[in-house]
Amino acid sequence: MRKIASLVISLFVFAACNDNPKEDQVVLTSSSGNINNLSVIIENELWNGEVGDSLRKVLAAPVDGLPQEEPLFSISQMPPEAFSGFVRKNRIFLRVQKGKEANVKVAENPYARPQTGVLISGQTNEEIINQLEEHSEEIVKAFKETEIKEKQRRMKKSLKDDKRLEEELGLSLKFPTAYRYAKEEDDFFWIRKDIKNGSMEILAYEVPRHVLEKDTNVIGNIIAMRDSIGQKHIPGPLEDTYMITEEAYAPYLFESQIDGKFAWETKGTWEVKGAFMAGPFLNYAVLDEKNDRYVVIEGFAFAPSAMKRDHMQEIEAILKSADIK
Repeated sequence: MRKIASLVISLFVFAACNDNPKEDQVVLTSSSGNINNLSVIIENELWNGEVGDSLRKVLAAPVDGLPQEEPLFSISQMPPEAFSGFVRKNRIFLRVQKGKEANVKVAENPYARPQTGVLISGQTNEEIINQLEEHSEEIVKAFKETEIKEKQRRMKKSLKDDKRLEEELGLSLKFPTAYRYAKEEDDFFWIRKDIKNGSMEILAYEVPRHVLEKDTNVIGNIIAMRDSIGQKHIPGPLEDTYMITEEAYAPYLFESQIDGKFAWETKGTWEVKGAFMAGPFLNYAVLDEKNDRYVVIEGFAFAPSAMKRDHMQEIEAILKSADIK
């Protein structure tokens, strides 16, 4: 099977796949668009058939770890003739071309900057669908990385001082001034942002390495760690209530990297023991071999009856900015 083209291909190669290559030989301007808004350029007939069904299955799949179903991307479909002018400035887009050699290409900054564009081609519907399914992970990853970087770029315009984090935990985090320190202790930090009818929270602390490596049940050890931190530091609205990991469903566990270091990535739902409160969380336990510890950075959101995808992406962008000294 054909390998996916390089994640970064030159502008002239991508432009060669378009009908009017000369039109694209211009100085790149700034891209536009809301975070997670994806433009899909495809003939209406294909969009309303099996190709469109396959695209929606991949690009509008539910986000892992949220309490209700929300799609990976908010999709706007348009026919190829509408993809011109200002519309080409959309930060992430995917284009489907039927009648050409089966292939997938991912381009960086083809019409604007920053921008990621994906071109999927095939002689038949089946070839297009096969290309999409074969490279779905790479395609979604490319779009998600672009949106995380864009979110981080926007947040850098006004950053909160993280000097205390560096002094106590050897940790640097880039988060906006809209957040405030709710609790500061020698080994535990709770950072909060108020939102409409709720809040977004960041936690930072450290645990000895053996806490997560005492046996092979890593997810069980992470849950026990979270629950002990919740009981000690995160009280609920009533006496003797506190935050725990949702007991009904085990969270997702992945191997990941933060600041070039191995990390356990855990995402799922938190709840308050003894009260009706819940929401999504994202936790990274980052292995700091030099200091024989895990640096734990976590974000969670409380926003009843509201969509939480974009809140959690902001939290992810903050956590992925971590620099461990």
